[in-house]
Amino acid sequence: MPQDHQITCIIPDSADADRRIDSIGGTSGGTGGGGWCIKLDVAIKGIEDGKWRFWTSANGKSVWVIIAKRNGKKYLKTEADGDEPNNLLSLPRCK
Repeated sequence: MPQDHQITCIIPDSADADRRIDSIGGTSGGTGGGGWCIKLDVAIKGIEDGKWRFWTSANGKSVWVIIAKRNGKKYLKTEADGDEPNNLLSLPRCK
């Protein structure tokens, strides 16, 4: 059964023209119960392998994060998202 983790922050990859997120993070659920931050490709693999599920808060409600594909590249978005704006891109930057 996958472990559920809340995404509360991101690290954007400003080098990408498609604004792909570089890393995601959260304030709890990491090793030892503290904060965590992982690269996007690691998060995608964890979802595909059934290891993790991610969620975040958007417009006052909890929404699941899913894998999507654009121009051949996988990325994460919330189920509630259309193409724009991306709820994850509105999260604060991880420190």
